Amino acid sequence: MYNLTHYPLIFFVVAFLTLWLAAWAGATIFRRRKLEEGAREDFGVIQAATLTLLGLILAFSFSMATSRYDQRKNLEEEEANAIGTEFLRADLLPAADAAKVKGLLKDYLEQRILFYRTRDLEEYRQITLRTAKLQSDLWSAVQVPAVAQPTPLSALAAAGMNDVLNSQGYTQAAWWNRIPTSAWSLMVIMAIGCNVLIGYGTRDVKAERLLLLVLPLVVSITFMLIADIDSPRGGLIRVQPQNLTTFLDSLHPQ
Repeated sequence: MYNLTHYPLIFFVVAFLTLWLAAWAGATIFRRRKLEEGAREDFGVIQAATLTLLGLILAFSFSMATSRYDQRKNLEEEEANAIGTEFLRADLLPAADAAKVKGLLKDYLEQRILFYRTRDLEEYRQITLRTAKLQSDLWSAVQVPAVAQPTPLSALAAAGMNDVLNSQGYTQAAWWNRIPTSAWSLMVIMAIGCNVLIGYGTRDVKAERLLLLVLPLVVSITFMLIADIDSPRGGLIRVQPQNLTTFLDSLHPQ
C-alpha cells in the first residue's frame, strides 16, 4: 500500500476498481436477502454514520498531507536563505578560503536543486552521495581557517555553514515524513466497507448500477489527491525549488 501511494495515478485505478468491486459485491453477493422496510430505516442510520466517519477520516488525512506539503515548501525557502547567508559570510574568511567556499556552495546549490527535481531513484542516490561529499568539503573549508585563526568573524562563517548543513537534514526529514501505512490501510478498509454498505442498500441493482460508480469514483479521486500531495516525488503536485533556483541564477553574473 505504501508503494502505491508513490504513484497516485496507479493508486487511483487500483482504488477505483477495488471499491467498485466492493459496491458490486454488496449489491449482489452479500445481499442474499433483501432488506425489509422496517429494517431499512435502521440500516440508513448505520450507513450514514459510516459514510460520515469515512468523510472525516479523509478530511483529516488531506489536512495531514497539505500540512506536510507546506512544511516542505517552507523548508525549501529556509534552505535557500541559509545557503545565501553563508555565501555572504564566506567573505569574512581569507580570500583564498572564501573563493573555495563559494565555489563549493555553488556546486552544493546545484545538487540541492537536482534533489527537488529528480524522480529517478538511482539518480537520487547519486545526488545523496554527492551532497554528502560536498557537505564534508564545505565543513572542512570553513573549519581549517576557523581553527587556524579563531576570530569572531571566522566563527560566524562556521555558524552559517552549520545552518546550511542543518537545513538539509530538516528538509530530508520532512520528505520522509509521510502518512503512515497503517493509516492508509485503515482508510482503504473503511472505504471498502462503506461501498459494501452502499451496494447492500440498493433497491434495484440494474436500475442503480450507475449509482454504484459514484462513491468509488469520488473516494478514489480523494485518495489520489491525498497521495499526490503527500508524495514528494510522485504525481503532479510537487515542491519546486523556486528559491534555490532564483539564488543560483543570481550567482551567474558573479
